Formats: sequence, structure tokens, C-alpha cells
Amino acid sequence: MMLRALAFALSGLLLSAFAALAQDAGLPVSQCQAIARNIPGAMFASLKPSGLQFAQANKPLTLAEKEEVKITFVGHSTYFIESPQGVGIATDYSGVYPPPRLPDVVTMNKAHSTHFTLSPDPGIRHVLHGWSDVPGEKAEHRLTVDDVYIRNVVSDIRSWGGGVEENGNSIFIFEVAGLCIGHLGHLHFELIEEQYTQIGRLDVLMVPVDGGLTMGADSMSRVVQRLRSSLILPMHRWGPPLDSFLAMFDGRFDIAYAREPVIRISMRSLPKKPTILVPQGL
Repeated sequence: MMLRALAFALSGLLLSAFAALAQDAGLPVSQCQAIARNIPGAMFASLKPSGLQFAQANKPLTLAEKEEVKITFVGHSTYFIESPQGVGIATDYSGVYPPPRLPDVVTMNKAHSTHFTLSPDPGIRHVLHGWSDVPGEKAEHRLTVDDVYIRNVVSDIRSWGGGVEENGNSIFIFEVAGLCIGHLGHLHFELIEEQYTQIGRLDVLMVPVDGGLTMGADSMSRVVQRLRSSLILPMHRWGPPLDSFLAMFDGRFDIAYAREPVIRISMRSLPKKPTILVPQGL
């Protein structure tokens, strides 16, 4: 009992210190980063960015609307995420796969031209590149848009010449309505412990399942199992059949197929057993 009490006290101190540092730097506090992952008995704390209001002008949201995030598979690696306040986000946006409406935010990666565009619609409020154009620098995004907090964790990619380009890809994380939603982008290498710590908890994970253009199915399945997400949404389907990826989990995850184009998710509706949900259109 004393050890558990000490663990909780220590985790609280660490979380408070982290929150103070973030606030001093003018940054929102992530609710998903695993500050106390290695402390026995410690739990994740929900530290939502301050000042977020779950209401639209002259139209208060119902409880269900406050909690619900809508996700639609658009094509390739592009998912369209819509927050309770109506913030629209398109992942790995290239313009080739148009979402249902003009997004407020787009994220991009540059491994291939189907993951980015250098001439996005000027009506898009926020364009987030997963790479930095300054040699030696990392892309860093810490952005709050209404009820969504968006951040990134960088990873290396293979270059066209056969080498390695450091920090050429970003894993974007969207924190909204209590959910932690992660998009692996064009992930080429298995993650290291530091990256897992930077990512933290992911309730929903968008993962490429091409079996080789990003990583082999074995490597990608290890990443998926290590992240321990409740809901896995496949994307980037090229090459081997989807069944080759699904077979890697051998009953440890449930497999389901979306009945509607729009997937509606909340903290209350997350599956109790980790589930791979194949969206319509994949």
C-alpha cells in the first residue's frame, strides 16, 4: 500500500511538473503522453488543453455530440477526422483524395507525392508539414484548433537514393474529446523507446498495411502491438492482400468491418478488446 501511494504521489509530481513546464512555454498540456508509464500502479491523467469549450454558437452540444469524433476513410493514407466542434482534419493530404469538405487542418508527409502537396487550397487554415525544410532540424507542431490539440513525433525515412533521411516523417497525434488518435504516416522503421514515450497513449491508431513500401507486416504488427491501441484503422493498402496483415495478429485482436462510411468513436464506445476495424473503401 505504501509503495502504491508513493507511486501515485510521484506520478502526480511528475505530471504537475510537466504541466508547469508546458504552460511556462505557452504550450497546451498533452493528455496522451505517458509521463508515468514506468511507475508501478500509476494511471494516465487527463490533462486537456485549457480554454476548450464544447459548444457551437447558439447551439449547445448534447452529451453524445460532445464525446463523439467522426472518422471517414477518404483514400490511400487520408482519413478525415471531424471533432465535436466541427474541426475537420485531413491526414497525409495530397489533394488527390478530396475529403467530404474543405479541411480546417491538413497534415502531410513527403515519402511519395500521394502524401503531400505544395499547393494546397488557400482556404485551408493550417497546413502542417511532417518534415522540416531546414537541414538538421525537426518538424515540430504543437497546435490547438478549437477543441483539438495536434502534435507530432518525427521518424526517419528511406531516401530515394537508398540512404536514410533523418526526421523525414511525422507521426501526427490528435487529442480530441478525451481520445488520443495517432496516424503513423509513411513509417519506414520500427519505433524506438524514446519515440514510444513521446507518443504516449493512443486509443485509435491509423496504420499502413502495404506490407513493404513502408515496413513489412511483421515489423508493423510489432509496432501496433507495442502501442496497445483499442482501435486500429488500416490504410495505405498496396501490394499484399489485407488478409496478410490481419493474419499477423492471430486472434489477439478482433477483426471487424465498418458498416457505414463514417466511423463514430467516443471514449465510451471504444472496444474492450483491441480491434482492427477495416473502413469502407479500403
